Amino acid sequence: MKMATRHWPASPDTIAAAAVLLRQGRLVAFPTETVYGLGADACSGEAVARIYEAKGRPRFNPLIAHVADLDQALGQGRFDRDALALAQAFWPGPLTLIVPVAATCTVSHLARSGLDSVALRVPDHPVAMSLLREAGVPVAAPSANRSGRISPTSADHVMGDLKGRIDVVLDGGVTAVGLESTILACLGDGIRLLRPGGLKRAAIEAVLGRALNVPTDLDPVVAPGMMASHYAPQAAVRLDAVSVGVGEAVLDFGGRFSGVTTGLRLDLSDRGDLTEAAANLFCHLHRLDDAGATRIAVAPVPVDGLGEAINDRLRRAAAPRP
Repeated sequence: MKMATRHWPASPDTIAAAAVLLRQGRLVAFPTETVYGLGADACSGEAVARIYEAKGRPRFNPLIAHVADLDQALGQGRFDRDALALAQAFWPGPLTLIVPVAATCTVSHLARSGLDSVALRVPDHPVAMSLLREAGVPVAAPSANRSGRISPTSADHVMGDLKGRIDVVLDGGVTAVGLESTILACLGDGIRLLRPGGLKRAAIEAVLGRALNVPTDLDPVVAPGMMASHYAPQAAVRLDAVSVGVGEAVLDFGGRFSGVTTGLRLDLSDRGDLTEAAANLFCHLHRLDDAGATRIAVAPVPVDGLGEAINDRLRRAAAPRP
């Protein structure tokens, strides 16, 4: 993957042009008050897959969906009293809230890592806010650096790490906070601090009127910056299948089993495109689950590029259940 990455000083014209690119499924790095984010249309699985590809991200961790305001967030997630109080107190700002998905949620399965929760944030930066309003869609945006490298606080940092991998960097100067957002899980079992960040614990506890819970190593992980909890379908999953057994549903790749008679076959990408396969992965697993499949034969998927992450997720889906 190699492209000409443009470095645009932020202005009304360049922000509007960058918003068009986002709606077209392209990658745009932009400043927030925390660090620069690598943005893609969070509603498009294929656009989100390009984030993982550009970052070389080893696993499909959940991504934060950035929205323009609380009203837009309420269309994506369900906020209980505590979550709403926190959003009203600290948005826009360096706080990410993980809440159950709303019935109207449009953030893709891939951005949510197949989970029934969604990570949401309203950033406090004029360029980010203008871009989100112009784009009109939630924007998935992890830090704009290759996976495992230092988070970027300037456009030059982004260009040094991702030049040739993304379409545009919007230059809005050096970020003010320079530390990723604080992440809280608001999932009906108390408010849990999943990642310390740019918003202090004391300020959060002052709004809640009580101490935050801190997860243990045994808690399921639902946040960016942590190991992703896997989505396991109800069916038994058989990997690297070279044939299809009686009664097995098929998760295909590249049309390998297109001529096989089976009850249900979904192809991650009939043209063998790993970006398309990544975009379809969680959605197809959900569809097979919803169809009542009891056994799923999975065609081999190459391990290069995004195939590494796809295979990682499939191995987790196939792992023995506790």
